[in-house]
Amino acid sequence: MRTDDFLQKKCEWTRGEGPDSSIVMSTRVRLARNLSGHFFWNWADGKQQNDTMEKVLTALKKTRVLKNSDFIKMKDTSLLDREFFIERHLMSKNHLVNVENKSLVVNNEEIISLMVNEEDHLRLQIIRSGKNIIDAWKIAETLDTEISSYLNFAFSNKLGYLTACPTNTGTGLRASVMMHLPALQMTDQMENVYDAISKLGLTIRGFYGEGSDASGNFFQISNQVSLGHSEVDILDNLERVVNKIIVREQDTRMYLLNQKKQETVDGVFRSYGTLKSARIMTSMETIKLLSIVRMGVALGIVKDISINVLNEILLLSQPAHLQKLNKRELSSQERDIKRADLTRKMLGGVE
Repeated sequence: MRTDDFLQKKCEWTRGEGPDSSIVMSTRVRLARNLSGHFFWNWADGKQQNDTMEKVLTALKKTRVLKNSDFIKMKDTSLLDREFFIERHLMSKNHLVNVENKSLVVNNEEIISLMVNEEDHLRLQIIRSGKNIIDAWKIAETLDTEISSYLNFAFSNKLGYLTACPTNTGTGLRASVMMHLPALQMTDQMENVYDAISKLGLTIRGFYGEGSDASGNFFQISNQVSLGHSEVDILDNLERVVNKIIVREQDTRMYLLNQKKQETVDGVFRSYGTLKSARIMTSMETIKLLSIVRMGVALGIVKDISINVLNEILLLSQPAHLQKLNKRELSSQERDIKRADLTRKMLGGVE
């Protein structure tokens, strides 16, 4: 497996397709599972961790769904490779460290990825472009059922699936959507959103999940706990809340367009102009500017670029992707220059 091969693929969450994709960038459904009769990862020694990993990988290779997939042992990858996978949202930051007995499995379309020996023995993840909560769940359920025919998962009749973190015990389900909410952020409404959803059993994280910041007005909204709730309840609650936030963001965007048109249009074109002409851009500056232009495309202010292209720039301008594209490690200053070059080229800007 060469990580360079992934650069030739379309990343699922950048496609800009699916329901409400101008606001909901992607949907993720994740299931946490552990093997019965095996020590949890944080309690196991190296041999036990390796035995668990090999048993899980053997089972996964038997499945029909994962027939055309990459099976990657993390110890065979570089730190840059691992950061590359994080940027593609195929694995968590927690999978970055203590990699000796960890693996990653990714199907050809990058819709399915599985982390072996992350916090749990198996983290099964489905990502779909746009608001596709039920579709993502159906894929996860099908794969989980097939894998369970080869592996015996730790399960309690009283508690449900047993996991390393108590918040995942029960269904083991964490469902989330990545939402782009620039209008709510610009009008100082996000604090109210935080308060409202926390009362409904949901939480907000940043662009790369737990422990990350909400860069570029992108927010990951997910259920907090799974114990005591069915899969249907968790998914229905998430969808209801997300639909309300979508309406609120849409209404606020129209308010900005109708009541503050000059300021909004000016802000969009200033951002667009900078992206098309700048020679040096940091990662944080780029994502902020892309966020404003992305809203401008959705509002019809910018007509000569697609959300798909903006999503691609968002991914390819990340540090690991830039270094992979340039086939060498880059200093921070070099990355800022290459990022600006890439952005200008993809937007047809000034050479």
